[in-house]
Amino acid sequence: MRDRTILWIFLAFVLGFTLPVCSCVGTGLVTMAGLGRMAQAPTTPLATGDAVAVIRLDGAITSGPLDYFTTTGITPDRTDDLLEQAAANPNVKAVVLRVNSPGGSVVASDQIYHALLDFEKPVVVWMGEMAASGGYYISCAGDHVFAHPDTLTGSIGVISQFINAEELMDEIGVEVVVITSGPRKDIGSLFREMTEEEQALWQEVTDEIYDSFVEIVAQARDLDQETVRELADGRVYTGRQALELGLVDEVGTLDDAIAKAAELGVIEGEPQVIELKPTPSFLETLYSFQVRSTIPALEEILNWVGAPSVQYRFAGP
Repeated sequence: MRDRTILWIFLAFVLGFTLPVCSCVGTGLVTMAGLGRMAQAPTTPLATGDAVAVIRLDGAITSGPLDYFTTTGITPDRTDDLLEQAAANPNVKAVVLRVNSPGGSVVASDQIYHALLDFEKPVVVWMGEMAASGGYYISCAGDHVFAHPDTLTGSIGVISQFINAEELMDEIGVEVVVITSGPRKDIGSLFREMTEEEQALWQEVTDEIYDSFVEIVAQARDLDQETVRELADGRVYTGRQALELGLVDEVGTLDDAIAKAAELGVIEGEPQVIELKPTPSFLETLYSFQVRSTIPALEEILNWVGAPSVQYRFAGP
């Protein structure tokens, strides 16, 4: 018994001493690593003369924050950061927005669109692999819009998707009790079929947002709304088709877009070209070390499927 007591005292001493030390050492290592990553992080390139800044907008458009070291994903905050860099650099005379996106959040797309409209320097858009739905929406803010001949663009429209797992839940014997303050509070619930009346209500929401999209395109492309509606049935167009339909100004390469930006920025001779990168904060750098599974948790899946939303998003492969 005495030996066991001594053993417990010894373990308590070791754990009480070593755990705080290891914790401090671990925090220090993470901090040093974070500082190292920040030191290696790209800074705003310097330009010694008149320059065109290239800004990449790659991936889905979302409202939520992105990890700095995530290379894809478009948010209003990240876009604002890049535009602020371009605005603050006196040598940057124009911007080329390199868009490659299937779209996404309705609200985030509109925020980015208005941020680009408010930007005081010329903005030339160059569409890469895809600038569809929300990707096309934000492109409408450009002073001049280029597409690669084989770009997939257009997909002008709004989409909502709902999953109904009612029969599956019945089959596996899971009963869900939902208490609401009103009969329409759980429209789009994962656990029951949507009624025809509810579908009609949601269609009204979709149509209203669709009308706004049509209006934006009509204004940006100097087209009447009826013409846009004929084009805006959700289909995608190649860059060549988009040019014929008046949805873009030119087809060409990224170099063509840079040359046009230099022209709009009144740059004489060959412009310098710099690519802007998002600026990480110290906390973002530290948070990037957190280990997180790439497989979403059950709670995340249920939150995703259980939250009705409308999106400017291309739903193809």
